[in-house]
Amino acid sequence: MGGKSQSPELLPGTLDLLILSALLPGPKHGYGIAQRLRQVSDDVLQVGESSLYPALQRLLLNGWVKAEWGASENNRRARYYRLTAAGRKQLALERAEFERLIEAMQKVLQFA
Repeated sequence: MGGKSQSPELLPGTLDLLILSALLPGPKHGYGIAQRLRQVSDDVLQVGESSLYPALQRLLLNGWVKAEWGASENNRRARYYRLTAAGRKQLALERAEFERLIEAMQKVLQFA
């Protein structure tokens, strides 16, 4: 079985966690967030615009990110997102919960 298969489906709720994590190093525009997720995951996680932008809107409404307009690398207008203090706190909470979930799943799979 050579080659890469199509992207796995994300568990519900994990997209917010991944976006918040992608913004931890600093502000990024939407395309930059998608690129970061793809690169860091070795092309396993490929988030499309139809999932990314509604998630970013949800994060904005929750106050976990802020957005402002700026120029992208190729001098085009882009909306840059950055973590807020509340977003950093939420990231820590979601990361801890996700790690607890993964640990529980590993226990179940160990005895399967």
